[in-house]
Amino acid sequence: MLPARKTKIDFYSAGAGDCVFTPGRKRRRCVSSSPISSAPKTKAGSDLLDSIPEDLVVSILRRLASTSRSPDDFINVLMTCKRLNSLATSPLVLSRLSRKAFAVKAQNWSEAAHRFLKRCVDAGNLEACYTLGMIRFYCLQNRRNGASLMAKAAIRSHAPSLYSLAVIQFNGSGGSKNDKDLRAGVALCARAAFLGHVDALRELGHCLQDGYGVPQNVSEGRRFLVQANARELAAVLSSGIKAHRSWLALSQPQISNPNQSHSCPLLSDFGCNVPAPETHPANKFLADWFAVRGGDSLGDGLRLCSHGGCGRPETRKHEFRRCSVCGVVNYCSRACQALDWKLRHKVDCAPMEQDAAYDGEGNVQIDGDNVLVVPMS
Repeated sequence: MLPARKTKIDFYSAGAGDCVFTPGRKRRRCVSSSPISSAPKTKAGSDLLDSIPEDLVVSILRRLASTSRSPDDFINVLMTCKRLNSLATSPLVLSRLSRKAFAVKAQNWSEAAHRFLKRCVDAGNLEACYTLGMIRFYCLQNRRNGASLMAKAAIRSHAPSLYSLAVIQFNGSGGSKNDKDLRAGVALCARAAFLGHVDALRELGHCLQDGYGVPQNVSEGRRFLVQANARELAAVLSSGIKAHRSWLALSQPQISNPNQSHSCPLLSDFGCNVPAPETHPANKFLADWFAVRGGDSLGDGLRLCSHGGCGRPETRKHEFRRCSVCGVVNYCSRACQALDWKLRHKVDCAPMEQDAAYDGEGNVQIDGDNVLVVPMS
């Protein structure tokens, strides 16, 4: 025999503050006097973020994007919730993303990373234009598109892009020796130097001292070198690094391991030793890219710039200038040569053993297509 079906329930109480349900009546929404339950509710429960205006959230995200110190800072925002994920990938936020926020590692390069950088470029991010331009020009060997991206940033007064284009003009990178345009390189360097780019100031100083692409003016060149050193020292002092008396001491670097990071002395204008400048993520990507893939990825007879913080490879044989004493190291620019000379090469440089013919200016001429560098004193 089937159990009798219940047809009437007097009441059901689930505790204080809850509703009373009676049969035949519509369920009423609970109203509690508790302050916790008075917060705004959504389908997923209490969420105060939805009550913040969208323009205010975007403004906060733009500020966070511009101060990101690593990709993790930006990724953590994307993983918070769907709303932040949507707003953080809007063009307004991507245009302000710091260069460290998309500092992808060379070993983790993928099509997804390429697409993300392209989105930042489309949003008008100048650092993304420079980074992707360097990757395409030197790593992916898409010379025209890479130079176009750097030019896009250079037009809007992005100093690293201006200097990188100057190096390309000085070396005729991506073309032949006849494609060098020294005057264009000096003009680009001058523009980057005006914006305070330290390497451009140093490069312009050497050009004026040597009469390279510009009428020789030793005193003016020296002035630019002093200004580059002053800016380099000011950048270190303003970075919050504790000062050491050793910075003010004239000392020779004692380097036992060339791969170890050391102080980078200035060019003897002030007699100061300061920490080596931080490598730009684009240059670090280049160095890691070719380190992971080995020397074979460069091509037969091609070499990297010997300054560890550069990462630029040759695009043709003997494109870079080589040391006139040892002939072992080579540099894409006089700025890289000056930094590496004080940082490392001054200790390692030794006369070459091979026979070499000398040109009329006293430089060791290893190859007819090679412009060599005279070591600094």
